[in-house]
Amino acid sequence: MSVTPTTRRPAIGPLLVGVAVLAGAVAAGTGGLSLAAALTTTGLADPGPATTYGLPFIRAAGEIAAVLAVGSFLTAAFLLPPQANGVLDAGGYRALRLGTVASGAWAVCAALLVPLTISDVSGHPVTEHLNPVELWSVAGLVNVASAWRWTAVLAAAVTLASLAVLRWSWTPALLAASLATLIPLGLTGHSAAGGSHDLATNSLLIHLLAGALWAGGLLALLVHALRRGEHADVAARRFSALALWCFIAMGLSGVVNAGVRVLPEDLLTTDYGRLVIAKAVALILLGVLGWRQRRSGVAALRADPQARGALIRLALIEAVIFGATFGIAVGLGRTPPPPLPIGNPSVPEVLIGYDFAGPPTVARVLFDWRFDLLFGTAAIVFAGVYLAAVLRLRRRGDAWPAGRTLAWLVGCLALLFATSSGMGRYMPAMFSMHMAAHMFLSMLVPILLVLGAPTTLALRALPAAGKDNPPGPREWLLAGLHSRISVFFTNPIVAAVIFVVGFYGLYFGSIFDSVVNNHAGHVAMNIHFLLSGYLFYWVVIGIDPTPRPIPHLAKIVVVFASLPMHAFFGVLLMGRHTVLGETFYRALGLDWHTDLIGDQKLGGGMAWAAGELPLLIVMIALLVQWHRSDERSARRQDRAADRDDDADLAAYNAMLAELARRDSPGRV
Repeated sequence: MSVTPTTRRPAIGPLLVGVAVLAGAVAAGTGGLSLAAALTTTGLADPGPATTYGLPFIRAAGEIAAVLAVGSFLTAAFLLPPQANGVLDAGGYRALRLGTVASGAWAVCAALLVPLTISDVSGHPVTEHLNPVELWSVAGLVNVASAWRWTAVLAAAVTLASLAVLRWSWTPALLAASLATLIPLGLTGHSAAGGSHDLATNSLLIHLLAGALWAGGLLALLVHALRRGEHADVAARRFSALALWCFIAMGLSGVVNAGVRVLPEDLLTTDYGRLVIAKAVALILLGVLGWRQRRSGVAALRADPQARGALIRLALIEAVIFGATFGIAVGLGRTPPPPLPIGNPSVPEVLIGYDFAGPPTVARVLFDWRFDLLFGTAAIVFAGVYLAAVLRLRRRGDAWPAGRTLAWLVGCLALLFATSSGMGRYMPAMFSMHMAAHMFLSMLVPILLVLGAPTTLALRALPAAGKDNPPGPREWLLAGLHSRISVFFTNPIVAAVIFVVGFYGLYFGSIFDSVVNNHAGHVAMNIHFLLSGYLFYWVVIGIDPTPRPIPHLAKIVVVFASLPMHAFFGVLLMGRHTVLGETFYRALGLDWHTDLIGDQKLGGGMAWAAGELPLLIVMIALLVQWHRSDERSARRQDRAADRDDDADLAAYNAMLAELARRDSPGRV
């Protein structure tokens, strides 16, 4: 009797649960150590062990589920190639379903954290906050509980949406949505309060997103390797490149965030400082292991796609350290930071994060800078990546127009100036400065960036995957350009509506009054200004191809129908007698900024006047592009005539001769 050998299936479920439990245990332990200090600082009663230990445990375990969802969707979208017909292959499908389960677990944990957070804030046992109706209404009054409520909703939506996905084209959207579920976390906690909370919040957002991609990608890659999935060598190579940049982003953002909250002399003398050191040590250790992974695990897979032992062994160690690191991070968030040796903060420091030296002057606008970690960093990265692509073309012997490079770099400089100079500093406190930044971000910066033709540059600089090779970044970019989403948004009517209706709805639809008083609102507005402006100008003057080619005459019609609406918007603002965001601006108490209606009229005047220069630039660009298009068409026709001895002209002349012969008087 023969015995059929059986293949031992790896215990993937227990492994992932173990990492989550480890993170939860470390979080509960570190949070419990600082319980007395936290209660003393807040003046609250002890809510009981279910909240004291359950809240950090569930949060840390939930964050492991969240990053696993991110990593799984990342694997399905960009680490593993799909089938030729666009449907996910077996490895991508299994990664997708793991992301579905992890996202569902994240939604459950976030929902549980709503009553636990209310219990923690109120100092009452969690059993007193289990009524769903009461819970939902009370959660709206507590910022952290409200953040968990929205996190649960977003994670549940991602879970349900992922169930219907089988094709690769939707996986990048799932990845973006799973990352979005982490954003509410970055807008609450220590970083969202106190002085310099603009720097702290921005650095925490970068820290969270980079950590999710790194830790989640590692866990998903480990699962794929344990399952003996195909293309593990491709996935490991791609993830290794991403992990390096995530490590750099986490390290730099972590230093900034810690620098805002703790002084160097407090690192060894306070619980908060010691936890910061422990987290930094763990991050350094993970960086060393990542370097070792590149040297051994990834190299072994490159030599033999079946040699996964080194990768799995190192990834298991990294997973354990990541679990402990996430636990430390949650414990750090529940530990009161040491008080900084400053006096009572001013109202602007509390509401905005920093104070002002006085009213804005030309010198202060030009030289009183406060670097914006999100948009300032983006401007520098955009410029660096663009220049690297241009250098790659030049090394290959290919030319790239200097005018495009200049336009892109000036656009990046304008983005940096609008968000990090004195204009960016005064933007949250004054409507006129806000409107000036709005004009930069929605009108000037997008025009310059669009004229830089970044997509065309990327398509020329990125190597093609080649026949029988898995698709790479160039193929991903082409797929995105020809996707249904791209076709929809590049419709000139859609782009114009988003561009025009956006600012009317923002300022005249009471949205501005709701978001002007928080940092997240300003970040969201800046993103909207940039994206809506870029989309509009890409459609009307973009050098990069769009999925829906538009005649130049139609582009001119769109421009003349849209840009005057900006000037009319400015006129409406100047004639408005109620102050937008008045409650917030009054609360700042700036003694040099009391004429709010005058400042608003100034902002309206800026909006009215700023429409002229972009209109001139756009019309010049359109006419130049139209002229060059006609020249290219003429050259194509000349080349075609040279190839066929001007057959079209000969046929046309023959037709005229035949018509003349038929109409000749001698014909009966």
